[in-house]
Amino acid sequence: MNFTERAYAIFIRSIADYHILDSIDSEPKNPYADRSIEFYLYLKNWIDTVQWHLEDIIRDPHINSERALEIKRRIDRFNQERTDLVEMIDGFFYNWYKDTETLKDATFSTESPAWAIDRLSILALKIFHMRKETERNDIDANQRLLVEDKLEVLLTQKDDLSLAIEQLLADIESGKKYMKVYKQMKMYNDPSLNPILYARQ
Repeated sequence: MNFTERAYAIFIRSIADYHILDSIDSEPKNPYADRSIEFYLYLKNWIDTVQWHLEDIIRDPHINSERALEIKRRIDRFNQERTDLVEMIDGFFYNWYKDTETLKDATFSTESPAWAIDRLSILALKIFHMRKETERNDIDANQRLLVEDKLEVLLTQKDDLSLAIEQLLADIESGKKYMKVYKQMKMYNDPSLNPILYARQ
């Protein structure tokens, strides 16, 4: 099993575990060794899964403003945690390949391995929920065909993205590509950089 297959299996387990209680207030029971990359992949997808449902809730046209603000604050917090986890996972990749001899004509990829894995995590969620839509009993034949077609597209995207990630990792391992770990530096979350926040200090 290659890295992408392992990661996707972890995402599927996380999604299944979340839907046992199917509650945005449930806490993850991470089955993987603490501080292992598997631990962080599971946690990252758990955050994605909770956030998926928060995004559903906040789109309720009848939600009251107090509840909407509470949900928005949670989404903001999860966005930062998600970014931190992606950067941490990139740190694993960087350490794995730090002693790799880079070829003279090596090129730089526009996307790091962990940010590509982040997209795979979201795809796992899309596939899970689109598959649930195909199983509904309250839709007509035309809508069922529509969601089945969308599911097929998502499955193709999953295969294509998985292949691209494996190719990227192979290129880094062979020295054909090199990677860097960048911090996202989200200014709006930093009280010293967001003018609305530092103006009130």
